[in-house]
Amino acid sequence: MNHFLFLGNLGAGEIIIIALIVLLLFGGKKIPELMKGIGKGVRSFKDGMNNIERDIENTDQDTKPTTPSKQ
Repeated sequence: MNHFLFLGNLGAGEIIIIALIVLLLFGGKKIPELMKGIGKGVRSFKDGMNNIERDIENTDQDTKPTTPSKQ
């Protein structure tokens, strides 16, 4: 069975209760906006990680010693 680290041992009943509480707190109209904001945040985080990886790869390529060609 696959367990999420941040959820612990929550069953279906507990997840449904949490979902109902979130629905009551935020209302039906705010939840799509909330999910949209979370999606944008995740996308921005992934883009930032990809940019960092590219910068590291470019730095590694720039610092590699070049071998002189034989003439």
